[in-house]
Amino acid sequence: MNTISKNIKRFRQKKGWSQREVAEQLNISIPAFSKIENGITDINLKRLGQIAVLLEASIMDLMATDGENPQSKHSMHVNMLKIKLAKKEEEVIDLQRRVIELYEEVRLKNKKP
Repeated sequence: MNTISKNIKRFRQKKGWSQREVAEQLNISIPAFSKIENGITDINLKRLGQIAVLLEASIMDLMATDGENPQSKHSMHVNMLKIKLAKKEEEVIDLQRRVIELYEEVRLKNKKP
């Protein structure tokens, strides 16, 4: 049983649903869902998304390895990118200020007789 299959089973059990209930909501046969949950059948992204919505989980939650918190990992990554973006914005503002200063210098030099 692979990680995704284990997580699907864990989230299903957390909801208190049987394989039959989930299979019916996904409009697939019970054996087909059982094969997904037991890792016998590979699952495509579309089906994984349907299962995630049904189980009120994210695709990241279903793909997470034991003990991993994908949401906090994702949040940390987003925060790091925000910090990098803020630094780049500061650099752009500084460059704009320098361009304006150079423009003013050239303009003043051209005005002098």
